Amino acid sequence: MEPVATEGSSTAGTNPNASGDKPRTAPRRTRRVRMTGAERREQLLDIGRTLFAAKGFEGTSVEEIAAKAGVSKPVVYEHFGGKEGLYAVVVDREMRSLLDMVTSALTAGHPRELLEQAAFALLDYIETYTDGFRILVRDSPVAQSTGTFASLISDIATQVEDILGLEFKARGFDPKLAPLYAQALVGMVALTGQWWLDVRKPKKAEVAAHLVNLSWHGLENLEAKPRLIGHRKN
Repeated sequence: MEPVATEGSSTAGTNPNASGDKPRTAPRRTRRVRMTGAERREQLLDIGRTLFAAKGFEGTSVEEIAAKAGVSKPVVYEHFGGKEGLYAVVVDREMRSLLDMVTSALTAGHPRELLEQAAFALLDYIETYTDGFRILVRDSPVAQSTGTFASLISDIATQVEDILGLEFKARGFDPKLAPLYAQALVGMVALTGQWWLDVRKPKKAEVAAHLVNLSWHGLENLEAKPRLIGHRKN
């Protein structure tokens, strides 16, 4: 005889699938892909670049960098020796990127065209690599020790100096003054770029046109021996 099921009893207890439910299986753990040393270094550089641009050197901590990367603090120290080392690499990369853009833009052409190319290259960098430019113009202990922004302006001015030197010779001006004017022109473009980074008006091409307008027409009317009006000699 088959067993008779009474109220409160069940024969299904001996069959785990009697209810029709499939047996549960433990969820599989997602296996983390281990980065190579080079990949981890690039990850830390990307994270550091973003944080330094947003918060500055002082406002960024090794703890935050490590947390964003999903690693422990010793990993950051292992790759860069600390926050200063990471910051220095980020700054060096940005300087190289900007200098490469300006250098590659300065192709052969009329001196006015070269000024246009230099101004446009700097504004291009500011627009495309906004985080990088913010890092370069920020003050920090590391930047102060190496003169980051000042040395960057000087490097670009050296290239503009060569252009002005040739133009000065052609116009009968003293070519020894080319470095002074080169620093003035590049500094003007860089500071205008900082202002434009925040307002973003007018459009990039218009900003470049006005910068070249002031620079070029100012150079066209240079006096061989400029003098101050109303300035008293001491």
